Amino acid sequence: MSQVTGEELMTALAALRRVVRRRLRQRLPGPHGNGSHPASGHIELLRYVERHPGTGVAAAARALHLAGNSVSTQVNQLVRDGMLRRESHPADRRAARLELTEGARNHLTGWRAARAELVDKALYRLPEADRRALADAMPALHRLLTELDEREEAP
Repeated sequence: MSQVTGEELMTALAALRRVVRRRLRQRLPGPHGNGSHPASGHIELLRYVERHPGTGVAAAARALHLAGNSVSTQVNQLVRDGMLRRESHPADRRAARLELTEGARNHLTGWRAARAELVDKALYRLPEADRRALADAMPALHRLLTELDEREEAP
């Protein structure tokens, strides 16, 4: 039985993500129909805000493992592009709460559907043995994710 290294796994996953992002940029119109797309980091921020409505910039930066000023810059761009709303926190007017706009929700829905269709079609073209191997690997990938996530949070 062969062993996969962390480097091999991460190289393959990173390449997969890059190819999917590139193909999606070709297929999807921009959020305003002008061909511009939120950068991949913006998509990750939008997905985080979707899962954690009302989150603040600092919390999002910690969760995404990014510098606060980087997330603040992304938030400013997404607010400008009509993808995020920044509202004052009721308990602390200096703190901001982030909410998705309807345009962002629509964009994420379209992005997810296009991503699923793109990858599903490619999966279908693979031999049955490859599809089975990928399906068999899913539980192990989820356990790896849990292991990495839990170890990161442990002191």
